[in-house]
Amino acid sequence: MILPIYAYGNPVLKKVATDITADYPNLDQLLSNMWETLRHSNGVGLAAPQIGLSIRVFLVDTLQLNEGKEEAEQLPNAIKKVFINAQIIEEDGEDWAYEEGCLSIPDVSGDVERPEFVRIQYQDENFQTHEETFDGMNARVIQHEYDHIDGILFTEHLKPVKKQLIRRKLENIRKGKATADYPMKFYSKK
Repeated sequence: MILPIYAYGNPVLKKVATDITADYPNLDQLLSNMWETLRHSNGVGLAAPQIGLSIRVFLVDTLQLNEGKEEAEQLPNAIKKVFINAQIIEEDGEDWAYEEGCLSIPDVSGDVERPEFVRIQYQDENFQTHEETFDGMNARVIQHEYDHIDGILFTEHLKPVKKQLIRRKLENIRKGKATADYPMKFYSKK
């Protein structure tokens, strides 16, 4: 089932998410729905807060970046993984800028500097614990999604001038004046 993406301005996006245990209700169905939602929205990552759940779960799929590309242009070591209860252990290497966007913030993008490497401990969908180091685009997507479970949006990493330039767009998204090619849920105070 395709789930609506919670838009910028929704308080769930600013909360620090909580760990879950193996008895989390309907986790298999939740993960299946998240994968389907991610595919439908053409994203490379999706965190549970983006579908309204303040839990430490996110998906990364950099494999789809390789679709339709010649082998020489493909991302080496692309991944498709579930990260549960993740904790970043170390970020290292040169910071590098790349234009990021976010499914929760449609039609807004900007250069974000992130370290080249990330070492992370996490559990997979079977609650097996792993500790791995990722680099390049994989590291970037993991760091972006990890920020989501810590209540941080990529716009907070932008330079002050860029933040000023997108301020009106962000306010419009907050007010529900935005469109996307996937279902969105805008926040309304009741």
